[in-house]
Amino acid sequence: MSGGFPRPACRYPILLVLAAIALSGCSLLRGPQQAPITEAVPEFVEPASNALVAGPPETTVQTEAAKPETPAKPKRPATPPPKKETPPPPVATPAPPPPTPAPLIVTRLIDRNQAHGLLDSEVQKPDGKVVGRAVDLVTDANGRPIEMIVNLQGFLGVGDRKVNFPWSAFRFTPSAKTAPITLNLAPGQAPAPDRAKAAAAAAGTATATRLPLLDATVERPNGGKVGRVVDVLIDGNAQPQAVVLDVSGMVSADRRTIAANWSALRFAVRDKTLAALMDLSDAAIAASPPYASGEPIRAVSPAPPAPAPVPVPAQGTSTSSAAASTARAAR
Repeated sequence: MSGGFPRPACRYPILLVLAAIALSGCSLLRGPQQAPITEAVPEFVEPASNALVAGPPETTVQTEAAKPETPAKPKRPATPPPKKETPPPPVATPAPPPPTPAPLIVTRLIDRNQAHGLLDSEVQKPDGKVVGRAVDLVTDANGRPIEMIVNLQGFLGVGDRKVNFPWSAFRFTPSAKTAPITLNLAPGQAPAPDRAKAAAAAAGTATATRLPLLDATVERPNGGKVGRVVDVLIDGNAQPQAVVLDVSGMVSADRRTIAANWSALRFAVRDKTLAALMDLSDAAIAASPPYASGEPIRAVSPAPPAPAPVPVPAQGTSTSSAAASTARAAR
C-alpha cells in the first residue's frame, strides 16, 4: 500500500511512553527491584605532570542539634628531670698562719730600791762603823743562804782577813745611802782573832753540802756552760732575788752580763761537790736583756714548756661517742 497516506511518525514514541508507565506501575506493585547493573566507567586520571593545587581547608559547621564536645583537659607540661648541678671547684683554703714561736724567757722587773748587790758592798756595825766588805755568799744544797764571807779591814789594809759569819747575823737595807749591810753579832758569834788560815780557806771551798756562790760556774743539766756568777741581788728581807751572770763568750765575744731569777737556779751534787744549775739555752741568753748599773733590773727565767696540743676527735667519732653515751644513759 505504498500509494496510500503515510503513517504518522509519532505513534512509536507514544507507545514507548505508555509502556514505560505500565512498567513503572508494575515495579511499584512488586516492591523494590534490584538495581540495574551498570558498567564501570574508567575514571579519568590526570597525567602526573599536572600538579594538584590544595584547596582551602574544610571547616566543620556545628549545628545546634550537635552536642558541644567536652573540652580536653590541658596536659601538664612534662617536667624535665632535675639537672645534676656540677659542684663548684673546691676553694683553696689559705694556709693557716704559722704558730707564734714559744717564748724563750720570762722577764721579771726588780726595783733597784728593793734589791742591792752583795759583792763588795760595805758592811757596818750597828753604830755605823764600816768594818769590811762582803765578798761571798754560801748556800746549802737547797739553795738557802747559810753564811756570808766578809773581808774584815785592818789598819791601813794590814791584817785584812776573810771571815764567814752566819747569814742570820746580817740585816739588809737596799735603799740605804750608806752601808747597805749591817753586821749585828751576838756575843757568841764574834770570830776568834787567831783563826787559822786553813780554816779561812776552807770557808770558801765548795763541798757536797755547801757552795760559795761568787765566781761559781752555772751549768746546764747537760753540762753546758751558762755563765759565771759575779753578784747576787738581796732584798730587805735578806732573801736573794737574782744572780748576775757573766755570759761573755756564750753568744758574743763582748763582755755581757744578765740577771737571772734566783728561783731559776737548782742545786745538785756533781763530782762530790755542790753545783748550781739553770736551764738557760744560748738562744735564751741572746734574748735576755743586759744587766747594767743604774738601769732597771730585768731578771729572766727559762720559759715553761708549751702545753701539748689536745687532739680534736673527728666529727664521726664524737657523734658515735655521744650516741654511745646516750644509749648507756637510756639503760
